[in-house]
Parts: sequence; structure tokens; C-alpha cells
Amino acid sequence: MTKTELLTRFSVDEASRLSLARVLDRAQLAQSRDVPACTQFLTNGERELADQALRAFGDPRRLFWGGHEGAQRAVCVFLPRWAEEPGQVTEGALAAVEAVPTAPGAALSHRDYLGSLMGLGLARECLGDILLTPQGAQVVCLPSVLPALLSQWTEVGRHAVRVREIPLSDLQPVVERGRIRRLTFQSLRLDAVAAAGFGLSRAKAAALIAGGRVLVNHLPCQKPDRLLKEGDDLTARGYGKCVLTQVLGESRKGRILVEMERFQ
Repeated sequence: MTKTELLTRFSVDEASRLSLARVLDRAQLAQSRDVPACTQFLTNGERELADQALRAFGDPRRLFWGGHEGAQRAVCVFLPRWAEEPGQVTEGALAAVEAVPTAPGAALSHRDYLGSLMGLGLARECLGDILLTPQGAQVVCLPSVLPALLSQWTEVGRHAVRVREIPLSDLQPVVERGRIRRLTFQSLRLDAVAAAGFGLSRAKAAALIAGGRVLVNHLPCQKPDRLLKEGDDLTARGYGKCVLTQVLGESRKGRILVEMERFQ
């Protein structure tokens, strides 16, 4: 498929089309010159679309890397033919800084840190996850914006901050834990699983799906009869997230037994 055909097939709106076009440009660069190439940061939804399109684009060697395991925002790193190990390419692909308020007891939120970074004129695509710590916050970024962060990021809200570069190994991601439940279904239809997972009526879940408010693996899905599989991630705007962590088999009554984890 040509690049234009891929963009038409996999884009869901103009923003996703632009993001996907940039990803395909980097893939072409890596293939034509046999050099490492790295995209800007992608959201989970953009990552899913990119992965689908790249499988139809010759399935180039690649990995998604956000600086730590389970990152919400990640770059796509394309591996040249000569790279035997991903570490040969990912080392130096990302950087990280830590910002600590100079005044003790400053109660700053994720929104406060993100707002101050946007105030520096940085594009969100240049910044990865913002991880809150007891001391302040850690930010993953592209190396190209590291000098600006170290020299210009001096305040968050009304609080002065000290900023220093840190190795990626010092990042402190919080491992989110959800409530695990075992449920049974006649079939793993999206409307049935969403209703049980989010504690809704089947009709309410169907209405959310029809309204485009339910995401499957970070992409909107308006098909209530879509059959889910183990590992699928459901997000309902305003209701949180559920993950179909395991399909355990059939119950004695012939229903499908699954394990789900719900995050508020």
C-alpha cells in the first residue's frame, strides 16, 4: 500500500492523519538509509494506529519506548538492519529531568507541571510521561528539548523549581493497581463486557458505545457486537478503565469465565 492509501485507511481524523504521516516518514527514512529513526511521542491511541499501519507497510523492525515500562506516551524507534539489540538504538533516544520545588510542602498537580511546560512553548509531542514523586515531578522528553528544560524551566505555578537531568533508570513510575473480579458471559460482546466491567446496564453501555465514548485498545469502537479477547483494554469516558486480563475457560454451565481488572 502507498503512503496515501495507508493514511486514508488508518486515520480517524486530521490529527491522527498528521501523526501517522510523521511516523511513516520516519519509517521510510530508516529503511532508505539503514539508520535508526525515532518519532515524537505518541499517545496510546496514536501508537495503536501506527502499529496497524506499519504492519501493512512492510512491518519494519520497531519498538515503542517511553523511558520506563508501561509508559503512557512513547516514541516509535525504528531499528536498522545492523542493530542486533534494541539497546544499541534506544540508548540516547530519550532524556529525563526532575523538577523539585524550592519551597517545601508545595502541593502541585500533574496539570500544574504540564501547564508550566506548555508555557515554555514546548510541543506536547516532545514530552513523554510526567511522573509525580514525593519530591516533585520527573519528565521524560526528547533530547532536543533538554537544553530548554534545564535553562528555562524555573517555575511551576507560583513556585520556583530546581531542575536537573536524571538517568532514565532513576524514573519512579507508580504502578497502578485495579480491582480484580471474575465474571462470566454468554459471549465476549463489547456491550456485555463493558456493562459488567463498568457496573452499567446493558442499555447504558450500548448507548455509550453508540455515542463513541467507549475505546477498545485506545481507539473508539461503535460496534456493540465486537468480540473481545484476552488482553483487550476498555476505556469509557467518565467511568474509568477495564482490562480483560484473562480468559479462564468455560464454567460448568457453559459460560465464558474471565478475569477483569477495573481502574477508576
